[in-house]
This record gives sequence, structure tokens and C-alpha cells, in this order.
Amino acid sequence: MPAEFLQRLGEKPGRQRLMEEEGHLLLVLHKIPKADAEEREPILFWRTPKGEWQSTDSGAGLGDFKEHVSAYDRAGDQLDRILRANPNPDGYFQVLQQVTPLLRAAKNMTGVLQQEREAVPEDRNILLARDEAVEIERHLELLHAESLHGLNYMVASRAEQSARQGEQLVVSSHRLNLLVALCLPATAFASVLGMNVRHGLENQDTWVFWVVLSAAIVMGVIIFAMVAAPIKTKK
Repeated sequence: MPAEFLQRLGEKPGRQRLMEEEGHLLLVLHKIPKADAEEREPILFWRTPKGEWQSTDSGAGLGDFKEHVSAYDRAGDQLDRILRANPNPDGYFQVLQQVTPLLRAAKNMTGVLQQEREAVPEDRNILLARDEAVEIERHLELLHAESLHGLNYMVASRAEQSARQGEQLVVSSHRLNLLVALCLPATAFASVLGMNVRHGLENQDTWVFWVVLSAAIVMGVIIFAMVAAPIKTKK
């Protein structure tokens, strides 16, 4: 391997990138990111001018390179199955939590493979890997958008449902207030007249009862109208 590659590599992998020197290509890529991992796990691929491949994984070279790209495809399919099986807020959040770092890594990998494709246009393996990476990126973008839109829809739906329930409670409370306003005078008169004290009306004729009841009804209607009247507000 050219010494320039070793000089340009630090202690940490850094971003995904392509190094080119005297026909040698060194790809610094990231394995599938884990949601709870702060740092990305690197994997390096070295292509010699003769088209020979080596890697830091199992040493299979070109096989490891193809497997690395296919692993992103399988991860996207797994998230797709989770989304289809759990079309609810928990499922949407779970997919978003995993697809966000995966999509970012896939985009960077696609950019590196495009640079490699331009550096060695005659290598068909690189062409196929680049095309597959483009499809993987598109699939992950669709998953991300679908999960985000589904979660937003759930939030809006729950907010609308809560608003409707609140409106129903307001209407019910208003009806109860009207009922109380209508019955309040009659209840008050009945309470006063039903007290065990002498008020001078104990031995009156029946017409006195109807007069008191009519007065209570009239007062109830007046209070009902006052409660039911719309409140005027200043512009």
C-alpha cells in the first residue's frame, strides 16, 4: 500500500472518503451504524491498479466489498418490515430512530462510490456497487419520509380528536349551566317555603302556590335567557 495512505489516516476513521494514489484506491467506509453507538465502526477497502481487492474485514476483498453494500440493503428491508408491521407512533419512531443515521451513512457511501466510479470507469464491479448504493439511498429516503409523515399524521389526528372531545365537554357544560339556570329560582323558592319556620303563607289558598310557582318560572326563564345569550366582545 502506498505510504501516502498511511500518512493520511488518523487514529479515528473520520468521515467516509476515497483516497487515490498512483492507481491505488483506498475506500474508508462505515459499517451499518448502531442507534446507541456514538462512533462509527470503519471498514477499509484497498484496490490495487491490477484490480485486486483487500479489506480489513474478513480478507475476502471484493466479496467483502459487495457484502458491505448489500448489508445496507438488508438493513433497509428490515426497517421496511418493521414499518409495515407497526403502523403506529411507536413503530414510526422506532424506524425514524434507526433510519436517520443509516440514511446519512448511505448517502456518504454513495458519494464515495461515485468518486471511485469516476476514478476507475472500466471496473464493472464498482459500477454495480454504485448503482445498488443509489437504490439503497432512495429506499431509505422513502422510509424516512413515510415514517416522518406517518408520525406527523398521528400527532395531528390525536390533536384533532382532543379538540373535538374538548368541544363536546364545553357543549355539555353549557347545557348543564342552562339547566341549572332554569331550575335555580324554583329550587330557591322551594327551599325557602319548605323551611320549618312560620312565614305567614301556611294557611293561604291554593292560588298563592301557583303565583309563587309562576314567579319562579318567570325568573328561571329570565336567568336562562341571560346565560344563553352570546357574550359580546370588543373588536
